[in-house]
Amino acid sequence: MLSSLKPNALVIRESKIVHKSAIVHPLARFVTEEAICLIFQISIEDIYTVECWRYMVYVHGKGVSKFVSYADFPPILGVKSPNKADFVKWRRRWRKQHEPHQNKQAPQWWAEFFANEFCQARSEAMLQSWVELVESIQFAFNAEKLESLRNSYHQEK
Repeated sequence: MLSSLKPNALVIRESKIVHKSAIVHPLARFVTEEAICLIFQISIEDIYTVECWRYMVYVHGKGVSKFVSYADFPPILGVKSPNKADFVKWRRRWRKQHEPHQNKQAPQWWAEFFANEFCQARSEAMLQSWVELVESIQFAFNAEKLESLRNSYHQEK
């Protein structure tokens, strides 16, 4: 059965994200190919290019040619942590996407994104950093999703 195990080798690939504006949007730091894959349910290989313009992100891929708001992207590690201005932009976006009587929270795929990041964490410290990031934006999730994320963390730990 050893032949069926896949090694955890670090794969380095060229980024498909291109900044097309001299003025970088504050949320541009959160744009990732992994998030785009979840938004459009495509693989990384199916992404041709991701163009970051001043106010919108243009995604061109196999069967996809769409503009996406910067506020659709979840926060990540390795860049400046989210701040109150980012929280306002996310909440405003969620308010526009939902019916008036529904909760204004992150899309369902955000929880999947963070659960995937928990699984891919290469160390206990990195896993803990992801958990702290999720806890800092727990307003984005309902109690059920937050509990599911906490369970994912405990499974990976």
